[in-house]
Formats: sequence, structure tokens, C-alpha cells
Amino acid sequence: MTPSPVSSTPILRRTLTWSAGAAVVLALAAGGIGYAVDGTSGLWSGLVGVLLAFVFLGITAGSILFANRWFGEPLYVQLFFAIVLGGWLVKLGLFLVIMIVISGQPWISPLVFFLSIVAGVILSLVVDAVVLVRMRLPHVSDIELPTVNPEDEPDTGGRNAHGRTEGDR
Repeated sequence: MTPSPVSSTPILRRTLTWSAGAAVVLALAAGGIGYAVDGTSGLWSGLVGVLLAFVFLGITAGSILFANRWFGEPLYVQLFFAIVLGGWLVKLGLFLVIMIVISGQPWISPLVFFLSIVAGVILSLVVDAVVLVRMRLPHVSDIELPTVNPEDEPDTGGRNAHGRTEGDR
């Protein structure tokens, strides 16, 4: 597989892998704390809250990675925004459906569920910040600089941009 020419791809991939590892650690902590606070309801609430936080935050990075596959195509910008907006709409719809379904469940502990989602979001923001700080990304990316100064090349009359010919030097 050839590396992607889009500079955000390695950052998003690393963010997803680090977030997955951090989500596993947070799920263990949230499940343990939830179990200590509210028994098995707290355990499941903590696990589901962290899972939902990771899934919802991963949809955005995943949709950007998916959209980057069309980099260089004539309709790249339109495809990119359509895919990312579609991912956002899927997230919104899933969130509403899941919250409606989960809100009526007897096994959910609302406080543990809420706090585990908040902890998942905060952890994801920390992972994003750490990855961005550690990755090296040039200030101007995805651009090729010229290898020859256009002012030094002669025009059709044999003169360069300064009006001199090769023999005038």
C-alpha cells in the first residue's frame, strides 16, 4: 500500500490507534468504578458509555480517512465534505436513537453512564492533543516547491527576467 499524499492521514491513523488503546484502559477503569458504585448496572453503564464515546469520536476521524482516498480526484473537495457531513449526520442520528433506547433501560445507571461518556470525550481530546504535539507536520503541507528559480530561466528571446542574456553575465 502506498502512503497517502494527504498529510493528515498519519495523524488521524495514530489518533485512532492511541484512542482505541486509551478507550480500553478507560473502559476497565469506568467499569470497575461503576461496579463499585452501582453493581452490575454501574459496570455496564461505564462500559457502554466509554464505548459510545469512542465510536462517536472515531466516526469523524474514520470519515476523514475514508474521504482522503479520493485526494487528487477532480471532485475531491465535494466528496470530502459530503462524506464528512454524512458521517456527522450518521453520528447525530445514531446518538438520538441510542439515547432514546438506552434511557428506558433498567440496567443503566444514568450518572455512571454520563460520567463515562464525559471521561471518554476528555480522554479523546487529550489523545488528540498529544498526537498533534508529537507528530511532525510542516506548517505548509501538501505542496511541492519549484526546483528551479523561474527568474533564472531564459524566455523565448534568450533573456531572463532581469533582461540579461547568458553572455551579459
